[in-house]
Amino acid sequence: MKTELLEKQTFIEPDKIFKLLEENRNPSKQQIREIISKSLEIETLTPQEVACLINLKDEDLWHEIFKTALEIKKKVYDNRIVVFAPLYITSYCINNCLYCGFRKTNTVVQRKVLTFDEIKKEVQVLAGDIGHKRVIAVFGEHPKYSNIDYIVKTLQTIYSVKVTTKTGSLASIRRVNVNCAPLSVEELKLLKQAGIGTYQVFQETYHPGMYRKIHPNNTPKSNYEWRLYCMHRALEAGIEDVGIGVLYGLYDWRFEILALVCHARELEEKYGVGPHTVSFPRLEPAINTPFVEKTPYKVKDEELKKIITIIRLAIPYTGMIITARESKEFRDEVFKLGITQTDASSKIGVGSYSQPQQQQQPNLQQFILGDTRTLEELILDLAKMGYITSFCTAGYRCGRTGDKIMNLIKCGKEAVFCKLNAILTFREWIDDFATEEVKKEVEPIIEKELKEVEQKLPKWFPHLVEFYNRIKNGERDIYF
Repeated sequence: MKTELLEKQTFIEPDKIFKLLEENRNPSKQQIREIISKSLEIETLTPQEVACLINLKDEDLWHEIFKTALEIKKKVYDNRIVVFAPLYITSYCINNCLYCGFRKTNTVVQRKVLTFDEIKKEVQVLAGDIGHKRVIAVFGEHPKYSNIDYIVKTLQTIYSVKVTTKTGSLASIRRVNVNCAPLSVEELKLLKQAGIGTYQVFQETYHPGMYRKIHPNNTPKSNYEWRLYCMHRALEAGIEDVGIGVLYGLYDWRFEILALVCHARELEEKYGVGPHTVSFPRLEPAINTPFVEKTPYKVKDEELKKIITIIRLAIPYTGMIITARESKEFRDEVFKLGITQTDASSKIGVGSYSQPQQQQQPNLQQFILGDTRTLEELILDLAKMGYITSFCTAGYRCGRTGDKIMNLIKCGKEAVFCKLNAILTFREWIDDFATEEVKKEVEPIIEKELKEVEQKLPKWFPHLVEFYNRIKNGERDIYF
């Protein structure tokens, strides 16, 4: 399949991607097992190796790969799932993306932008009532309502909120990630100074022809190349943690994941650091948005499970995010395939945390959520599956970012910090926010994790016990 030429040569070469998919249609068992072994060494796969996984039909080998994905995740990030909450700041946007409920011409959407006082109210609920420690602030693209000054002031506002919990401790958001339009290097430097966590921009689709078809001309988002190179600019600006992704359902998923791996390898080769996270959003229904129903590229559950698994093997060091777009049942399944982060108690109407009656009103949201579990409900479900919930933000404040964390991941050391800090932050949440009924349910998982540290990491155990007891006695935000 030929594709239109880009305005300039980029690291995404569609014809080469199609050729790789065609040339690796029948991978041998030996090839697949060699690829599995390479992934277990925490090495990024080549595009050819990814093409082999994409084309694999052998179901027995797929079962082996599913198990490998979880093994890689445990090796890299141990037995924890990090939680966060999305915080939608504005629904104003000057783009006109065909698949988006917030597109400019969608007149049935009720538009809103949060004032800084309203942002504080949202954070008071997130940090003080629910217990979240990290959020991702989500902005549209609008010169008035999502310019760099407003984004920076938003971060400063979120970080400024301190809430007293029922135990008398102070709760706050410790890490703010940002999902916003591509920015210039100068603007990204301002975000860095404001204390941004991860800078998250999804390419949506890596296919140039489809990209231009669904992002109309004369809108900022119609510039494929500007968006494609936004992570280059972020890394040049000093933002070490970047998050990428594809909106599955816009184009053939086989092409998309091969292109995404090319993106990760490009960043590794140029900057020595790949994506801190990869997300897996899938097209969901949105009010007055017929494109979602008409797309010929809908991704089935079984296909998305394979996509997640392939990326876990292909980019073994990366954090992987599944969101409440998906159903409870599907999310619970893919936690076993290498997912490391997820959201909970999510509300995506602008202002919906402090005004919960707005939640699930289609004209206030970009799309409709699939999983509306509270944080408490998710924590209970994760505990039943044997996972500890983590609120850790330590690495970012200790300087374990960028190439530093990649090196720690590849040698297996980061998993140690993940385990220790998951225990400490989970203890905080239990003491500050859990009901007595929930405490009874989740104490066994924290006891299990403590025993594992004592048995497998004996030199760390005395330090962990010291920090753990300090938290039980009321101290907060102690970390390794």
